[in-house]
Amino acid sequence: MTRRWMTHSLAVAGLLLGSWQCSMDMARSEATLALVGARLIDGLGGPPIEDSVLLLREGRIHALGERGAIEIPADSKVVNLEGRTIIPGLINSHAHVGSLDGLRYGPRRYSRRNVVNQLELYARYGVTTVQSMGGGRKASLELRDRQETPSLTRTRLFVAGPVMSPPTLEDALSFLDRLVPTRPDFVKIRVDDKMGFELKMPPGIYEEVIRESHRQALRVAAHVFYLEDAKGLLRAGVDILAHNVRDQEVDQELIDLLKEKDVCVIPTLAGDLSAFVYAQEAAILEDPFLLAAADEEVVSELSSPRMRRIFRDDPIAPLFEEVLERSMLNLKRLAHGGVRIAFGSDSGIVGTFPGYFEHLELQLMAEAGLEPMEILVSATSGAASCLGLDESLGSLGAGKWADFIVLLEDPLKDIRNTRTIESVWIAGNPIENPVSAPPAASARRASSAQE
Repeated sequence: MTRRWMTHSLAVAGLLLGSWQCSMDMARSEATLALVGARLIDGLGGPPIEDSVLLLREGRIHALGERGAIEIPADSKVVNLEGRTIIPGLINSHAHVGSLDGLRYGPRRYSRRNVVNQLELYARYGVTTVQSMGGGRKASLELRDRQETPSLTRTRLFVAGPVMSPPTLEDALSFLDRLVPTRPDFVKIRVDDKMGFELKMPPGIYEEVIRESHRQALRVAAHVFYLEDAKGLLRAGVDILAHNVRDQEVDQELIDLLKEKDVCVIPTLAGDLSAFVYAQEAAILEDPFLLAAADEEVVSELSSPRMRRIFRDDPIAPLFEEVLERSMLNLKRLAHGGVRIAFGSDSGIVGTFPGYFEHLELQLMAEAGLEPMEILVSATSGAASCLGLDESLGSLGAGKWADFIVLLEDPLKDIRNTRTIESVWIAGNPIENPVSAPPAASARRASSAQE
C-alpha cells in the first residue's frame, strides 16, 4: 500500500466515522439524513444525476433528485459527498449461504454462525442482498423473516432451501411435501450430470416438480449446463435458469424461448472460474481487495502446491477453462439478444470468497463484452426484478429501502471502480469496516482474474 493511498484511507475513515455518527443521530431523532453532491446511478439504466441529493428517513429513501430540485428539511443531518458516486447495493441472485467453512462445504458445515458471518462479510463488500440457491435451512429462514426493519445492519437473505435432485418422481413429490411448509423463496432443482459423472433428473420428473411447485405458488430455479436441458426446462415452465448454458454456443431458439417465457439467466462466471483457477498460481489470491477480509488459512491452503495438485488431478477442473470461455461468449450473445441477465456469482461454494467474488463476477462480465451500465443494471434492478424483489430493492427510488454503496470512483468509466468502496448502507445504516481497494486507474499492475 502506498503512502498516498494510506493517507487517503485515513481521510476516508474520518469521513466514515462522521457519517456513522450522523446516521446514529438520525436513528435516535428520526430526522432526515441528506447525502448531497454525489453522482447518483439509480440502477435502472438511465443517465446518472451528476449533482444529487439523496434523503433518507427511517431506513428508506425519502426523496432523491438534482440539487436544487429537492428540498432538504431544515433539521436534516447533511453529509457532503462531492466527487463520489452512489450506486444501489449489489444483489447476488445465486449464492450459497451458511454451508461453507474454510475449504469444507456441505450440510454438516451449515450453522447459524456461518450464515451471519457470511452475511456480514457480504455487506462489507457492498453486496446488500443475496439469494441462497441451495443449502438454507431454519436459521436462514428465521433471519429472512426478521430483516424487514430499519435497524438492519447486515445483508438481506432470501432462501431456496435444499437443492432437489431426486432419482424418482415419488422421491421428488415427497421432497416437495417437506419443503413447501417452510415457504422458501424458490424451489431449486438440479438438471445436470456433472459431465457424465452423475445421473441427471429426467424431464418426466422435473416437469412434475415445476407443475406442483407452481400449484403451491412457488417459483422454480434450475441448475443447468446443457443447451437442450435449458430448452426443455423452459418449455416446462421453469422460472429462472440459475446458471448459463455451457456445453455449446447458445442458438436463436434458446434466445427466443427465454424472451417468450420472460425467464432470466444467472451467468455465475466466477463460480466456473473457481473450478480451475487454483490449478496454477492464482493472481486473485494476491489481490489486496481479497486479502483485506479473506481467511488467511484458506488463502494459504489454496496457494499451496498440494492444493494445486488436487485441482490439476480433478478430471473435471481442467475442462472448466473452456467452459468459462464458452459461458462468457454465451453471456454476451444472450444479453445483446435481449435476454434478461440477473447477476450472480455462485459464491459460498468451495474455492469462492463471499463478497469478493461478486466484484470478480462484475469484472468477468466486462471481459465477456458487456458495458458497465449493462452490468450495473444486471447487478441491481435486473437481479431484483428476476427475484421478484423490485418493489422495494434493486434501484434507488422514493419509498425503497436505502441499500446503496458510496464509491470513490465512477464505475461507468471502469467496472473495477465498484471496488473503491467508501461506505455501504443497508436500511440507511452505514456498515462497519467496509472493504475497499485503490481506484482501478492506480491498480493497472494487477493481473487479469484468469491469469
